[in-house]
Amino acid sequence: MKKILVITLPLIWLAFSECKHPQTNNMKTDNLEKKVEEYVPFALKTNLSKLSENQKKMLPVLIEVAQIMDNIYWKEAYGDKDKLFTSLKTDAQREFVNINYGPWDRLDNNKPFIEGVGEKPKGANFYPANMTVEEFNAFNSKDKDNLYTLIRRDSAGNLITIPYHIAFKEQTEKAAGLLRKAAALAESEGFKKYLELRAEALLSDQYFDSDMAWMDMKDNQIDFVVGPIETYEDELFGYKASHEAYILVKDMEWSRKLARYSTLLPQLQKELPVNEKYKTETPGSNSDLGAYDAIYYAGDCNAGSKTIAINLPNDPDVQLKKGSRRLQLKNAMQAKFEKILVPISKELIADDQLNHVTFDAFFANTMFHEIAHGLGIKNTINGKGPVREALKDRASALEEGKADILGLYLVTKLNEMKEINVDLMDNYTTFLAGLFRSIRFGASSAHGNANLVRFNYFKEKGAFNMNEQGKYSVNFEKMQEAVNSLSGLILTIQGNGDYEEAGKLIENYGKIGENLQKALDRLKQENIPVDIVFDQGTGILGLQ
Repeated sequence: MKKILVITLPLIWLAFSECKHPQTNNMKTDNLEKKVEEYVPFALKTNLSKLSENQKKMLPVLIEVAQIMDNIYWKEAYGDKDKLFTSLKTDAQREFVNINYGPWDRLDNNKPFIEGVGEKPKGANFYPANMTVEEFNAFNSKDKDNLYTLIRRDSAGNLITIPYHIAFKEQTEKAAGLLRKAAALAESEGFKKYLELRAEALLSDQYFDSDMAWMDMKDNQIDFVVGPIETYEDELFGYKASHEAYILVKDMEWSRKLARYSTLLPQLQKELPVNEKYKTETPGSNSDLGAYDAIYYAGDCNAGSKTIAINLPNDPDVQLKKGSRRLQLKNAMQAKFEKILVPISKELIADDQLNHVTFDAFFANTMFHEIAHGLGIKNTINGKGPVREALKDRASALEEGKADILGLYLVTKLNEMKEINVDLMDNYTTFLAGLFRSIRFGASSAHGNANLVRFNYFKEKGAFNMNEQGKYSVNFEKMQEAVNSLSGLILTIQGNGDYEEAGKLIENYGKIGENLQKALDRLKQENIPVDIVFDQGTGILGLQ
């Protein structure tokens, strides 16, 4: 550790220089204005009248912390943001770069849209641009696959690791101070404890205690998800976590209605459609399910497609001890349903099934997607360690695929158990429409890739039909069979930690066929938004 500290300063400059890419001149985009228009604006706000004066004072402090996370994420995803923006020539370029946190279109398989930048590195800026997979595998370091280290070169050109709290020392120290300031304003003891522990975690890269404290929070109306969390940005190995932040206001009434489902997790685990040996783990009993309005996004969660639900913590040890919390972001979810899913459905869902596309079904499918993340298996059954480590760069796509397909299975199972009362055709048809929405995220996105695999699997199993007008309808019984079989297949691959089988599943089903491409082209021709972009901050909230 001392050796790393000695060489930190010159390496930090390297860490934050822009990503280096081979030059190319054939990726220039002439219609960036249209690209920008594909993201429909949405104001992130909520009714703050129920918050106390201290809570209102806390929000600008949390926003400042979130902005720090945003700046760190820029360094992880690209490098030198200021240098990149200096090179941009038009407002459209600047706006689209802002949306994508770099010069690559995240919803179009990371295609470069600024002339001369080259391809997006699979490892983003977590690794040296000239590092090979073979070199990394030969690198003898116990911290090389740590979630919270950058890989860099020393003065001799050898690979070394730099802990996040050293690489981002100035930013994390400032963020920690602000978190302590927010903690002093907190009226919930659980929230106060979490903020204080999260401040310590940013300074040490030790997140277990703060994750456990976050799991214990029950009575706080403001919530704050902050730190290096998801590993989607690292498409090389899936090892490195990216910084992000959400500021949320809890809908206490909705959350009380949802609380019942968390108590059913152990029973639902036993009901999974897979061999017994793949469901021996017991989900934590402290899981929490709540509904929130999001009022600020920053960093990873704000890049490209916007998250509408959260399932955290990711740490399998925390999940096994206490479960996880599922946060449904109601206002962002409503925006995507009204502005994106409804227009998609009118274009691609058969007229006689269009009435089955509903917000209640969209909300339920999304909610049970997050519940499904906590089920299944976290550690392989054959000694390969955690599933996330065994499946490497394929782990995220498999996990998102599991959550989506298993979420629909859970809706069906809970309806059979009479724990919910829904028209399953609503959920199945809305799910099918949602596949088109998510596939537009591109195969480079874990969510987009997962939905593409599922679409082609469903197609193979006859789970839907396409009529002469190119509109799709659900074959209910065959879709139900496909849901069960694909759930079992993914759970088995995860339990075995089978990297090769994961690759085969993605390779065999992760392709856009001719008819699907025609459907996606129709959505583009109709100028249906691909996603939302947020207007947010103290001004939008009326706090200035």
